[in-house]
Amino acid sequence: MPNGKAKDRFLKPLVADYEELLGRFQQTESVRFEEFTAIWRNMGFSSVFYGSLAGNEMREFCHLTLTMAFNYFLPPYSFQIRVGGLYLLYGLYHTQLASPKEKIRIALKDWEQIQKFYQDSVNSQHYDAVYIIRKLIAENAVLYTAMPQMLTFRVKKKPQLHKVCEEFRDRPERVKDLISTDMLQEVANIQGHYERLKASVLERSSIAVTQQDLPARLHSCVLEFLHWQDRHENRGDADHLVDAEEKAQQVESSNRAQLLASIKTKSYGCLAEASKSRRHRQVEMDTSFSGTGYIKEAPKYHKSRAPSLRARTHKNLCGEGDEQKIQYWLLSAAEEDKTALKRPKRKRSFRW
Repeated sequence: MPNGKAKDRFLKPLVADYEELLGRFQQTESVRFEEFTAIWRNMGFSSVFYGSLAGNEMREFCHLTLTMAFNYFLPPYSFQIRVGGLYLLYGLYHTQLASPKEKIRIALKDWEQIQKFYQDSVNSQHYDAVYIIRKLIAENAVLYTAMPQMLTFRVKKKPQLHKVCEEFRDRPERVKDLISTDMLQEVANIQGHYERLKASVLERSSIAVTQQDLPARLHSCVLEFLHWQDRHENRGDADHLVDAEEKAQQVESSNRAQLLASIKTKSYGCLAEASKSRRHRQVEMDTSFSGTGYIKEAPKYHKSRAPSLRARTHKNLCGEGDEQKIQYWLLSAAEEDKTALKRPKRKRSFRW
């Protein structure tokens, strides 16, 4: 079983080559094997196995090519693409360089679809596809398995999901299959028998439970639906192209916007960090305006200082806004005041 590195290395190129080959085969509008072989030789598809791979790597690569090609042999692809997938499996099996040859794994859940495809090919007389299926089975090129991929005990592997190519998808034709030519003929016969029985029972009755031209009406409804489906698919392709162009324009405009935003971010993102005492003057980036790099300066906050000792003393003594007489305190006193300031002396009494 190929490892993850081999898958990542070869998966996308293989899918691209397969879709190119099947796309050319789809343009031929044929299911003949000679048309497919002409495209195979023109593209030199057998050279897909040429390279420096050898030994176990070549076997893993051959296993991967057959596994990826088998996806185009199953629904939901159209009948022509499934025939091309069968021819692709046949060509890859006989041109692989692994020895012994790597076999085609067919899981139990896919065997019913293969049998139905084989019966449809027989009924449609596409004997090229019938011969290829019989030849692969006769050559023992098929390995019947229970699961599509090899399982390993206590090993978790992420399954490789196949991405369906929308160009190869089978268009639903349920209405066309339901209203077939045989069914319309049967409805016409039943309608005629009903009208004869009604005429024999009630000769003069004007009861009209069913419509007289029911088969013709059903046929016209089917044709109208098929025309509408074709118009819808063509309109869908045109809408897809328009959506792709609009998406490309949106991607281009978004890339320009991201480039401008990155330039502005680099321009304003290299500001030197300010000190703690001047951090309030830093310039901040405001990104709330849809990433346009709008510059917003941080508000300036001034630290309030405590009033000085002189201001507090003046406020306490004089008050605010009042003209009061200031009393000056002197360290020296007048002569007439010195006597008043002197304390009277006590007379000392002496006891003997």
